[in-house]
Amino acid sequence: MKHNHNHDNAPGPDAQLVPFRFEFTDPKATSVCVAGTFNDWQPEAKALHPDGKGKWWKETPLKPGDYEYCFVVDGNWIPDPRAVETVANPFGGRNSVLKIPGWPEASQIGNSENVTLTKEKTIDLK
Repeated sequence: MKHNHNHDNAPGPDAQLVPFRFEFTDPKATSVCVAGTFNDWQPEAKALHPDGKGKWWKETPLKPGDYEYCFVVDGNWIPDPRAVETVANPFGGRNSVLKIPGWPEASQIGNSENVTLTKEKTIDLK
């Protein structure tokens, strides 16, 4: 478990889920999962799907808040290379930081169909 207690916010039970798509690219990978504070650092709970061309993806609904996560690629824990923010973890590595805006924050952006969370990562507000 690669846990850092700096991003353990717990949204209320009534918080609306926001769809998010995790993406990772590695043509040589045979297995890619994502583990983080949103799934108690259990990689087997969020296996990514291969597209057959080296890209992996997983759509998952998350409550608004800040999360830490890593990809687990063929058993190796690595931060998301496309994450805008990372933090040190207690194991000497880095965790990626994901910030999911709440619907009120997202609606303040205007009538945009997508909200950019990190570089090249968006959520669909349709």
